[in-house]
Amino acid sequence: MDSILIDDRGAWRIVTLNRPDKLNSFNETMHGLLARALDEAAENVDCRAVLLTGTGRAFCAGQI
Repeated sequence: MDSILIDDRGAWRIVTLNRPDKLNSFNETMHGLLARALDEAAENVDCRAVLLTGTGRAFCAGQI
């Protein structure tokens, strides 16, 4: 399972933390993937906004 999901919607991008079994607790892998997703959005001149969300019942329980 991918720990970060990316859904491009034209002028905006949804970035979803996807470790619901761990309440989306942020780990080193997620850090790298999130940084890459945000860098790609910043480099895309058509992307004007990013929505950061999480799957399951918690957005993010912290960092491990």
